[in-house]
Amino acid sequence: GGYSTSGGQAKRLLSKTSGSPYTGLQTYRQHKMPLLNVFLGIFLCSSHVMTETYEDSVPAYYDSLDNDIPETQQEVATPIPCSSKELTKWDKLFSMLENSQMKENMLLQYVDDIIKVELQSIRTEMLQFMANYAGTCTNVMENINRRTVAYVDRKLTQMAETIKDTNAEHQTAQEEALQQLIEASQSLANKLNKLEGACENGAHLMGLTSEFKQQEVTVSTKLGNAVNILAQDLQKSRSQPDLSQMWATQHFLPSGCEVALLFPMRSKKIFASISPEAAMTLQSFTVCVWAKVTEALNKTILFSYGTKRNPYEIQLYLSQKSVVFTVGGEGNSVKSRDVVVEGQWGHFCGSWSSEDGAVSLWKNGDKVTDVLGVAPGHTIPDGGIMQLGQEKNGCCTTSLGITFDDKLAFSGKMTGVNLWDKVLEDGQIAELAREDDSCRIRGNMVGWGVTEIVPHGGAQYVN
Repeated sequence: GGYSTSGGQAKRLLSKTSGSPYTGLQTYRQHKMPLLNVFLGIFLCSSHVMTETYEDSVPAYYDSLDNDIPETQQEVATPIPCSSKELTKWDKLFSMLENSQMKENMLLQYVDDIIKVELQSIRTEMLQFMANYAGTCTNVMENINRRTVAYVDRKLTQMAETIKDTNAEHQTAQEEALQQLIEASQSLANKLNKLEGACENGAHLMGLTSEFKQQEVTVSTKLGNAVNILAQDLQKSRSQPDLSQMWATQHFLPSGCEVALLFPMRSKKIFASISPEAAMTLQSFTVCVWAKVTEALNKTILFSYGTKRNPYEIQLYLSQKSVVFTVGGEGNSVKSRDVVVEGQWGHFCGSWSSEDGAVSLWKNGDKVTDVLGVAPGHTIPDGGIMQLGQEKNGCCTTSLGITFDDKLAFSGKMTGVNLWDKVLEDGQIAELAREDDSCRIRGNMVGWGVTEIVPHGGAQYVN
């Protein structure tokens, strides 16, 4: 390398002197030489190769600074490039350090890119694994549920057959007791006939008469015992059908229906949505449903239809031991008390006519309420949402555009849900409430087994 001085510095140093140019040069040397000597000493210590070349070039450098600068012309120093034809050890060392730094940066960048790609690949595989695993768990749970239901059904069928066999044995025992009673009666009648004949023959038969009387007392006692035993058997046989009937009522579907909707618990996510067969612009209607509720609170929804403007167009719900029917709003409600029994199937129907506002309620085919003047002249509008087990309460925050309250949810089973666009007659509703294949009768607006009823959440169809 070499050294150069700036023209500005030289000018300032020369301007401070009032003598000749040589005097200015001397002043310049006095100010700069200590710094140059220090720098040159450090450089010479670190570079053994350039020592002699530098010492030879120093006098030439100073000789070039003799009185060659005119007084009227400013000196502009020309920079001397710091270059060398051959690289020194330090230059090579610095180059190696720069190369190693560059390679290190490239390696770090490469490793970082590889890590990002691998992490993305691992994340994709984990998401795929979780999706497959979740589907597998769902299928396994569904299979377990189906197997459990099938196992329970088999056990229930076996118990029902056992009860039938027990009833047959009791009936056989009753027939045997009755046969014994008949035989005892016939024997007593024969002995009485003999006794009457003996009385007619005279006094010499008094001893025979006494014997017959004793036999009569003995037969009467036996006959009384047989009658008591028969009465006890009849009482037992009467209680056994009651128990079997209660068991069958709790475990089998009513009305000949093959499937039912199960609502396993009270939850705002568990309900069923219905798609009616036609537009819901109604001047009159009848809605019916078979239901077995686990627990009825102050308001437990069975059937509901509502629009965004009025969520309470049609509602049939339970209120503890009462059933409530609403048309056109919460202010138009009719209640029938003490008709709900928890844990037992019940057939509930409600009808309404816009002409005179006539509302009727039925429980198990019997009319329990009949009222006039409920929302007369009103028309049920189309475009609403129809559900089982929940009500549309006017908010729109879920994916279905509705929100629910778990306190209004239904828990239990439903079947035989039907809706007509007319008021059914009392005899037709009584026929619907029969428990022998009345599920084949379906409504023209909603027909059980025909209309699409989609369960949501944990609701599901069961046999």
